Amino acid sequence: MFESDGSCDQAEGLRRMNRAKTTQVLAVTSGKGGVGKTSVSVNLGVAMSRYGKSVMVMDADLGLANVDILLGLQPRFNLSHVIEQKCGMRDVIVPGPAGIRIVPGSSGITKMASLSVVQQAALIDAFNDVGGDLDVLLVDTSAGIGDSVSAFVRACQEVVVVVCDEPASITDSYALIKVLSRDYEINRFHILPNRVSSVQHGRELFHKLTRVTDRYLDVVLDFMGVIPEDDYVKKAIQQQQSVVERFPGSRSAMAFRRLAKEADGWRHSNRPNGHFQFFLDRLIRDNVSDGGLNE
Repeated sequence: MFESDGSCDQAEGLRRMNRAKTTQVLAVTSGKGGVGKTSVSVNLGVAMSRYGKSVMVMDADLGLANVDILLGLQPRFNLSHVIEQKCGMRDVIVPGPAGIRIVPGSSGITKMASLSVVQQAALIDAFNDVGGDLDVLLVDTSAGIGDSVSAFVRACQEVVVVVCDEPASITDSYALIKVLSRDYEINRFHILPNRVSSVQHGRELFHKLTRVTDRYLDVVLDFMGVIPEDDYVKKAIQQQQSVVERFPGSRSAMAFRRLAKEADGWRHSNRPNGHFQFFLDRLIRDNVSDGGLNE
């Protein structure tokens, strides 16, 4: 046998790099429901797409999914059909506004809200065929601190916690951050105050949270910006459209465009970025380390 001079391996490596497009994977989560998390996921995705990014929004609320409802979509299949092996992931994906792609979750199917880690890993692995050309994957998780939330969040590169100015939202956001940092060693979070009257109001809300986390947790909270209270968001939801497209001149739409630029800057930071496979591999690897594949 002859010895390679390394040129073939180098060429193959370059081909792999070209095929494996760098994908930014963001979890959008919250300590409690009703804070506008799904609206943030959709509108942030639309704003990113408007800046020329290839965007997919995955509805990872496996029991009470509502991304499709928010946008007036009527998908034939959803993630439950993938789990049941009735279709592939390509059959599930539906087109959304501004060219984003939507992966619908399942709504009202109890068993989908309590998947084993084995099923979660199989579900994420099904994305292998569809993620190669993505710039951004937004994972809209369930609210709270359930197993599926931690499974999806720890597989993402960045974590956005949506919070509003309600005592329960602040308390539950702290609980979520505490669990993710204590049990899964996630120590950096982007905090996004929603439905606030001003940037100052948002900063005050952010400081309410940091005063507690600085005292009890070893985490870094990043003030991402704010989404203002805006009746146009409600009007867009009633019309089952994104506010970024339906009312582009509104305060909230402009805020989402600013946030899209802010989030794009994260990929240029010193934090580790990976390919779409990073998301898949990390979720499966972490589940194996937890013993999930032995269930």
